[in-house]
Amino acid sequence: MIYIGLTGWGDHDTLYTAATKPQEKLQDYSSHFPIVELDASFYAIQPHRNIEKWIKETPEKFQFVVKAYQVMTGHQRGESPFESKEAMFEAFKESIIPFQKTGKLATVLFQFPPWFDCKKEHVQYIRYCKKQMGDIQVALEFRHQSWYSDSFREQTISFMKDGGWMHSIADEPQAGKGSVPFVPIITHPDTTIIRLHGRNFHGWTRSGNENWREVRYLYDYNKEELLTIANEVTQLNKPNHDVIVLFNNNSGGHAANNAKQLQEMLGIDYQGLAPKQLDLF
Repeated sequence: MIYIGLTGWGDHDTLYTAATKPQEKLQDYSSHFPIVELDASFYAIQPHRNIEKWIKETPEKFQFVVKAYQVMTGHQRGESPFESKEAMFEAFKESIIPFQKTGKLATVLFQFPPWFDCKKEHVQYIRYCKKQMGDIQVALEFRHQSWYSDSFREQTISFMKDGGWMHSIADEPQAGKGSVPFVPIITHPDTTIIRLHGRNFHGWTRSGNENWREVRYLYDYNKEELLTIANEVTQLNKPNHDVIVLFNNNSGGHAANNAKQLQEMLGIDYQGLAPKQLDLF
């Protein structure tokens, strides 16, 4: 199965009508795509009431890729709101129980920051994360180039395979140490993820741009690029193996259209989506 979706559901205006209220967007989103990346969990560990609401608003087979809390991945440095790392992981795991009970948890995504390079203490921390998560499906995405350098690439892939990590393959600008190459290799028997961040080289780093966060994911994949991606997805789509494709090129609102284009190229017609709301006026 190939699951195509987007990161978040709030920023994709082409999916909604002018009358769509913010609280209705997830339900409308789930009439277009069968999966979404939940980024709210990155900024704060979510209460059950939020998660139960999202579960209720989506079809039975809809899936969530839940992004790991930012303190767990080292994005937020400094004091933690939890008394210990163990308490933080326990709180996060407790928060996602409703997703697990309803079969709507695709995986928990650990995306580590650009300064998280390949060294012993970081390898040990990844092992710690996996141990804390127990039997929960987890995916791993790097942003520092060293993990895929000639010196470490084979070891990185073996490390993910041996540790039971899904590979989150990143498509992003090749802009130095704070970016990684596209490495279409399967590391988990069940699922592989592809996250498409766009290829805005000049917007990827700060580069003196005060609005760099707003333009970082400003990119519209062209037809030739999408055809290449479609071929890579097809190559990864092995028997009894799922491929999750998430478009994160949201800065200019291109993600939804690119996802629709890829879906058409792959000839996918999803069943079991939410019914589309009628726009009568």
